[in-house]
Amino acid sequence: LGDKADAGVKAEVESGVADLKAALEGDDAADIAAKAETLSAAMMKMGEAAYQAEPEAGDAEAANSASDDDGVVDAEFEEVEDDQDAKKA
Repeated sequence: LGDKADAGVKAEVESGVADLKAALEGDDAADIAAKAETLSAAMMKMGEAAYQAEPEAGDAEAANSASDDDGVVDAEFEEVEDDQDAKKA
């Protein structure tokens, strides 16, 4: 994902990671939470960009898997006791 990500979003995530690592060295819980929230928001942006960048690939995979299932039949079944099992009981 790193190579496919927008350079600005990638830099934002890397900066967020560095800021969070620095905050983790201290004892300020509020600062750590704020840095974690900032990093989380940047990661969401990167995820959205990755999701929007490859919608065609997911559609093609779904079409291929649908055509692979042509021989599959969905059916209901019911278990029936075998006569031999009934005799043993």
